[in-house]
Amino acid sequence: MSIKHPIIAITGSSGAGTTSVTHSFQHIFRREKINAEIIGGDSFHRYNRAEMTQKMAEEEAAGNHHFSHFGPDANLLGELEDLFREYGETGQGKRRHYIHDNEEAARLGAAPGTFTEWEALPDNTDMLFYEGLHGAALTDEIDIARHVDLRVGVVPIINLEWIQKIHRDKAVRGYSTEAVMDTILRRMPDYINYICPQFSRTHVNFQRVPTVDTSNPLIANDIPTLDESFLVIRFDDPRGIDFPYLLSMLHDSFMSRPNIIVCPGGKMGLAMQIIFTPMIMQLMDRKRRAR
Repeated sequence: MSIKHPIIAITGSSGAGTTSVTHSFQHIFRREKINAEIIGGDSFHRYNRAEMTQKMAEEEAAGNHHFSHFGPDANLLGELEDLFREYGETGQGKRRHYIHDNEEAARLGAAPGTFTEWEALPDNTDMLFYEGLHGAALTDEIDIARHVDLRVGVVPIINLEWIQKIHRDKAVRGYSTEAVMDTILRRMPDYINYICPQFSRTHVNFQRVPTVDTSNPLIANDIPTLDESFLVIRFDDPRGIDFPYLLSMLHDSFMSRPNIIVCPGGKMGLAMQIIFTPMIMQLMDRKRRAR
């Protein structure tokens, strides 16, 4: 953790909705004129798209049926920890981009499914913002969580997470439902061993719970909307959280436990604004006073 060079990490699995959460943080950064460098977790995958396909086939042939990006072997977690450590100490570090599609390829000058070259972070950034799978990762070799000043988990209940992934991968990537479920099943051990434990190391968790039937995610015709959901917000340390203020701002919300507030899903954007703006400004105030 760092006072002069703070780091925020949003952690969630593929299909959890971390991208939407990132947009909420970007609104805060723009409004408060904070120069945040945004790091995508995909850029710290160990293999490009073609290499990953080949590596999964090799692992399958060797009897490993659960090789996935959720586990440490498919990622450069040591390099990610090095980035967080160096940024916290100096405000510097190295990054690259993963190219997801043709639009990014045209903008960044590399083929879809590949990485750009490593490059130095720009000078004079106010903070580092990470969004990906491993922002609070801890293994025998690395401890990424300890370098992060604000750790946020995005965790829809599992059936909703599967519905979101099925719909996204079918619409965007052209996968069949069966292919998506094969992916979900293949990475389940890594999900349990490496993704779930991170949500016990976060400062705040956002968990969306649908109020419609999601019993069979394989036949869901659409994704439950925010207005068809409740949002369960868990604070690791409730001290200093102004719950009466949050309840007054988030209409129809209530406390389910001393550190948990539940609000309508449609209030998700507002909830993030009123919860995280003071936290971010506190980090910036500490940064200014340290200088």
